[in-house]
Amino acid sequence: MWKWALGGFALLLLAAYFVLAHFMGGPRDVYGFLRYALPQWHEGDLRVGERAPDARVYSLDGRTAFYLHERIGKRPLVLIFGSYT
Repeated sequence: MWKWALGGFALLLLAAYFVLAHFMGGPRDVYGFLRYALPQWHEGDLRVGERAPDARVYSLDGRTAFYLHERIGKRPLVLIFGSYT
C-alpha cells in the first residue's frame, strides 16, 4: 500500500513540475524559481501607507544610482518591479 501511495505522490509531483514548466516557459525556469526565488519568498511586514525602506536604486538608464530618501517628497516617484527580458 505504501509503495502505491509513494508512487502516486511522485507522479503527482512530476506532473506538477511539467505543468509549471509549461506555464513558466520551460523546465529551466521552474528549476531557477525553485532554487533561487522560493527560499527568499516570504511575506514582509511593510503595509500600505508606510514609508519604503531606504534602498539604493538605479534609474532607467542603468547607470544613475540614487537612494530613495533623496527623491521622496520632491516629485512623484514610481518604482517598477518586474522583468523585461
